[in-house]
Amino acid sequence: MPSTSTLLHRRGFLTAVAALLAAPAMGAAAQPFFKRHALPIGIQLYTVGPDAAKDLDGTLKALSTMGYKSVESAGFYGKSAAQFRAALDAAGVICPSAHIQGRGGLDGDVAKLADDLKTIGVKTAIMPSPYIPDRLAGKGLRETLTQLTADDYKMNADFLNAKAAGLKKAGIKVGYHNHNFEFAPLGSTTGLEVLLKNTDPALVTFEMDLGWVAAAGADPVAMLTKHKGRFSAVHIKDLKASTKPNFALAMDPTEVGSGELDWKKILATAYATGVRGYYVEQEAPFAFPRLESAKIDHDFLAKVVA
Repeated sequence: MPSTSTLLHRRGFLTAVAALLAAPAMGAAAQPFFKRHALPIGIQLYTVGPDAAKDLDGTLKALSTMGYKSVESAGFYGKSAAQFRAALDAAGVICPSAHIQGRGGLDGDVAKLADDLKTIGVKTAIMPSPYIPDRLAGKGLRETLTQLTADDYKMNADFLNAKAAGLKKAGIKVGYHNHNFEFAPLGSTTGLEVLLKNTDPALVTFEMDLGWVAAAGADPVAMLTKHKGRFSAVHIKDLKASTKPNFALAMDPTEVGSGELDWKKILATAYATGVRGYYVEQEAPFAFPRLESAKIDHDFLAKVVA
């Protein structure tokens, strides 16, 4: 039987080995979220829309200098696909995702759209709001959104499935981006639940706007967990405690990190449930010039350990 000193020596050796093996993992866990996972901090260009409209090249270069190496487009600012791609390349950024409206976008010439998106480098076309049915076309936005029915959302799910099947041939995924009006009760369900239930997971993905989920009074972490694998991207958006839960496109926005959302928990859950696209999207009103707010957002996220 080994002596007590031998056992203690062996135990000490094994403890030291275990500590050495754990050290790299502990070091990796202590790294900031985006660095540890080798993910770019992206930004939805809607955040700096007026700046991009005036000077796309200068705005993209400013964002790149801040550290944003990935952007998501909201239109192409009057540029052709080739011109937009040239501006991206000059700034050293990529555009893997684009918001494409249903009317006047996804319902148009799909082959031409696919060619343009491939020229730019877009891999996912996100429909940023519902395809409005003909009976509501031409009405005010808020009035329209309050009148959408479960059948309207089912029509949207069918529309997304069909467009996704068409764009799949070009290697482009189709997705849907939520606001907070999709959380309004429709009997025993909601618009977003109808979309999630009736879209084909093999074809249609979702981009969760974390701020709008919270503005609806819902929990982004719980929703990501419940629908694991359905959300491949998120909009990183913070809001003040003064925001009252609503379904009417209302929130009190603020720079990321200065609001109420728990970013350590949210980012960790997002990654664990399959999210790989992360885009800052700040809403107006802004307390600072938009590009200054974008830098505050980026610098906070670059340091978050999750």
